[in-house]
Formats: sequence, C-alpha cells, structure tokens
Amino acid sequence: MPSKTFVPAFEAKVGNWTYYSCLMSYAQVAREINFAHELGGNRDLGTMIQRGVGTRTQEITEYLLTNENRFLGALIIAVWGGDPNYLPVTMDAENQAVLQGLDRNFGVLTFDGTQQFFALDGQHRLKAIKDAIKQNPELGNEDINVIVVPHFDTADGRRRTRRLFTNINRNAKSTNLQENIALDEDDSFAILTRRLLDEDDFLKRDRVVLVFSKVGQDGELVLAQRSINQASPAWSTIAVLYDIVKEIGYDLPCTAGVAKQRATDELLDQSFELLTVRLHELLDACGNLRERYLAALSGKDLRAPKGRDGAGHPFMRPAVQNQVAKVVRHILESGTLEWLEIMKRLSALEWKMTAAPFSSMWIETPEGTKAKGKMASGNTQLLYDLLQVHLAPRSKAQISRALRAYSDVMKAKYPITPEDLFALLPVDAD
Repeated sequence: MPSKTFVPAFEAKVGNWTYYSCLMSYAQVAREINFAHELGGNRDLGTMIQRGVGTRTQEITEYLLTNENRFLGALIIAVWGGDPNYLPVTMDAENQAVLQGLDRNFGVLTFDGTQQFFALDGQHRLKAIKDAIKQNPELGNEDINVIVVPHFDTADGRRRTRRLFTNINRNAKSTNLQENIALDEDDSFAILTRRLLDEDDFLKRDRVVLVFSKVGQDGELVLAQRSINQASPAWSTIAVLYDIVKEIGYDLPCTAGVAKQRATDELLDQSFELLTVRLHELLDACGNLRERYLAALSGKDLRAPKGRDGAGHPFMRPAVQNQVAKVVRHILESGTLEWLEIMKRLSALEWKMTAAPFSSMWIETPEGTKAKGKMASGNTQLLYDLLQVHLAPRSKAQISRALRAYSDVMKAKYPITPEDLFALLPVDAD
C-alpha cells in the first residue's frame, strides 16, 4: 500500500492559479519527479504537456558534480493524482507575538502516495540532477526549491497546463515554433493543427504526419521541423501542416479579433469545419494525394519509387507543399481566382517531380537521367513563380520572366510553351 508523502510548503495564489512553494531533496526530486513522456504523455500530441528534454544537460551535470558553489533555481512541477491536501500550520502561543504574520500560508502538503510529479519547467535541470546523483549519491542530501501546481488529467486540465507551460517558457527561455504548435492554447492555427491531427480521418492515421523527429530513452524529445527524410513513411510534418493551415486558413472566422488571444470555441468550431473542407479539397486537387497515399505500399514508395525517383509525387515533398499553399493564398488575396477554380487548375497539373512546374525543384544525378535525382531545395522561389503562371498568370511579361528564370537556373528550356500559358491569362490581360 502506498505510503503518505508530506512536503512542507507555502501556499500562494497568482492569477487563477493556486500553487505551493516546497522544499525537496535532490534524492526526492530524482526519485519522484518524472518527465511527462514517462507518465504516458508526450508520445501522443493530444496529451503532450511539455517539451522533451534536449541533449544539452551534460554541462549542468558537470556543474553539480564539480562546483562547490553549485546552485540551481526552482523547478516548476505539476502533480496529478495522490489526493493532494494542504494543511495550514500556525505557530504556538509562545512565539505568536514575535512571529505574528510570518506563518501566513505556511503548512504541509500531503499526498496519499499515488501521486505522480512531472516537470513543467526545468526539465534539463531535472535530467542533470538524476544523472549527477547516479555518479555521486551524496548529492541526494542537498535541497532545491520546487513550485508545485495542480494538474488534472482531463482535456481541460491538459489545455490549462499546456497554456501555463507555454507562458512560463515564453517569458523565460523561448519555446521554438514547433513547441508552440504542439502546446499553444492561444494561437488559433496551432489549436486547429492539433485538432486536425486528433480528428481528421486521414491526418490522424499513424505516421501520416511526423510529429516527433526523435524520442529518446532518457527524456530526449525533438519535434519534427520542415523536412522529411526521403525514406520516411510520412506525408508531412507538424510544422509544415501548421504552415499550410495558416496559408489556406488566413481568412477563417477565428482570425478575427485580438492577436495572441484565444478565439471563442464557437469560432474555432466554425473554422475547423471550413478548414477541413479546404484541406481535403487541396489534397485531392494536388494529384489526388489522399487516395494515392492510402493505396501506396508506403509513403516512401509514393515520394520516390525505387529506381524512378523522378516519378515521385511532388506533394509528398514539404518544400512543394509550402509553396503550393503560399501561392493559393496569394491568388485568393489578390482576388484573381476563386477557391474552386484554383483547385481545378491545380488538378490539371501533372503531379510528378520531373514534370513542370515541379521540375524546377529537381536536379538530375551525375548519371544524367531524370529517373534518379535529388531535390533542389534552393529553388523554392522559382517554383513559387512558376506555380503562379500555371494557376493565375497576370500578364505575358510575368510568364516570360518566369520561364526565362527557369532557363537561367536549370540550364534547360521550360517543358511548357509560353503560348500554352498565355491561354490561362484573363481576357483583359496585356
């Protein structure tokens, strides 16, 4: 049967939080405080409430082991379970007059022994303490201040704790973009991105969207950025999906209002419905991506078929995904075409890497065959310009400039004639 835990603590309040300032030994910290993924968190985006531990803890570990002036700032930890109970303590009558008011909010925080602690802030310090004690157990007798906040393992509880984590780290060491996408409860586009990963029939499938690029055994957790290994089974990454959501959702109901302030649930629900329709239409217009992905043996086979890399699907490449989304937004904002007409023109493109306009991002291998090659990651602006003239050209001069740029960069003639692209011009174009 679990034994009760007693921790001396000061009770305090700030904003809508009640928290407790406690004293714990390094040994107790190492033994009882965990990383969130050890408690069944982080591996699932929907329950992720902290960023993973990076690899730069060795310096802190050495500091603890070798510096007699060592000192670490307070850890901020969340606790769930354990039936926490705060018992205020008052001074005895003999000392009451001298210590009047100094015992305010002082007491003991008790748990029934089933509690679980995890770090909200100070994950690197926590990892260093755990590692240092393994090398020098005597460090376990030293103390550190720990700030304890309650956490409820529910959807609302995780949302509240995520927001606290993000706010703490924004005002201290900034979280990176990927962490904000996974955690931010005020950024509407981050909220919608996570909801797509949780609820969309295609995107919630295992390994369709790469969320983590690394999950280590000792707490290391790295969120995926904007690139995918050619052999990856994923369609895209969480960062690129966020970019796409921002581009095609620039005018959603949730974008009205104060920046960095959470939209209402009603506006978020309306936005999610509209966004889901747009995203499905975009995926289908871009070479029937959803159907082809589900029918393929693997994501790798669709991205770069063995021995025929150039026949791979361009919309399996994050660089292409980003440029397509940017161009779609540009055309919509300029009022040149409506959404459905843009989708129709996207559908008319030949969706393979060696075909125009995607050939602008494809470099032949030294063997001289387009069947084998690699991405030209520096040519994103060229692809953007060519997509514009394929989808919604404004003038013959614009088309000529784009085709000339292709010839200059690729040292080859553009596969599509200017006359074919002129046919896409508005009637009143020059």
